[in-house]
Amino acid sequence: MNEWINEKVLPPVLKFVNTKAITALRNGMLYTMPFTIVGSIFLLLANLPIESVAKWITDSGLVVYFNQAYGASFAIMSVFAVIGIAYSYVKTEGFEGLPAGMISLVVFILFMSPDVTDLDSGVTIGNVINKDWTAGKGMITAIIVGLIVGWVYSWFLRHDIRIKLPEAVPENVANSFTALIPAAALITGAMFAYIFFDKVFKTTFFDFIYDVLQSPLQGVTDSLGGALVLGFLVPLFWFFGVHGSTIVGGIMGPILQANSLENTDILKAGKELTVANGGHIVTQQFLDQFLTVTGAGMTLGLVVYMVFFAKSAQFKQLGRLSIGPAVFNINEPITFATPIVMNPIMAIPFILTPVVSSVITYFALYTGLVPLFTAVQVPWTTPPIISGLLVGGWQAALLQAFVLTLGFFIYLPFARKMDAINYAEETNQPITEEVLEEIESES
Repeated sequence: MNEWINEKVLPPVLKFVNTKAITALRNGMLYTMPFTIVGSIFLLLANLPIESVAKWITDSGLVVYFNQAYGASFAIMSVFAVIGIAYSYVKTEGFEGLPAGMISLVVFILFMSPDVTDLDSGVTIGNVINKDWTAGKGMITAIIVGLIVGWVYSWFLRHDIRIKLPEAVPENVANSFTALIPAAALITGAMFAYIFFDKVFKTTFFDFIYDVLQSPLQGVTDSLGGALVLGFLVPLFWFFGVHGSTIVGGIMGPILQANSLENTDILKAGKELTVANGGHIVTQQFLDQFLTVTGAGMTLGLVVYMVFFAKSAQFKQLGRLSIGPAVFNINEPITFATPIVMNPIMAIPFILTPVVSSVITYFALYTGLVPLFTAVQVPWTTPPIISGLLVGGWQAALLQAFVLTLGFFIYLPFARKMDAINYAEETNQPITEEVLEEIESES
């Protein structure tokens, strides 16, 4: 089975995730991280789950300023993404990426309707940048624009179609002229595309992509099946030594972020955040806090076993060394030293734990036992329970505690088996079923 997966399945998967487009998407989205985290802080301050403190903040008038800071950071993450993706693509081609990022931003804004109509008064205001499209709602368009601009800009430079200046000219000036021809071609092409969608479809590129592509994708991910796929793929990649969190997060992150932001929009519209009102269940917090919390495979239960119940010196020492990082969601020591990578015994709980957590978390959110998540996010190193409290209140913190405790019992029989094998090797005992059973009964 391992041979078939390594030779037939893994190579095409790795080839896909290492393509220029996926690499640019993964690296480009990283540029949004500081602004999503900082923006989340202000969003959290504007919507604290502690009623008395929230009332004081509202009465003090600070909410409007917190929302302003959120609106200038997290709420324009598509702008950061479109620049970052084009920049990353061109950098992988070996060229200066900033001009491509700036061109990508121009095309992104060009595709946006300059008019906004107030639904209450019917008054249309022109010459604006519609922030409805600068957050999660415009994320797929940002990805498409960033990749296309990155590819086209690189094509011009690879074929040396650019204005060249003498070497004595300062680099920043030379780069500006280098970008002139590809910028003219890309912006002109984008203008004709805008005209095409406006005249033929009576819509914008943003609306078209959102209706045809982004909404269906969000619907697919925001389902029990989507939750199960997320829970399964991350540890599966890790089992083969591939960074599943980065691969799955890089590809699915934009959709999950869009789900989170749309949940926040429901609250800002004065509605209750529920599934009935269009709220999304599977969001970035769903992945970060309930499928990969304490690391891929949710390995805290395994670490707890090592620290408190292991018999083998290897597991005891590994547990002591890993408990600190595990609390801060770092589990590479456990993944590679247990080992879990390419270990069929540990693969079962490693994959099963997040899959079980995805089912429990999905129905907890679906039934309203835990409130749906807004766009509030925390740094990925935030310890469990604290992270749950910040993103979803005490209910989310309690759910984290429950699934992590359940994870301990899922890992338990497999950890005992590996511990017994290690102990038998350390004590020079034969690794037979009888010996292992005797060691396990003593642990």
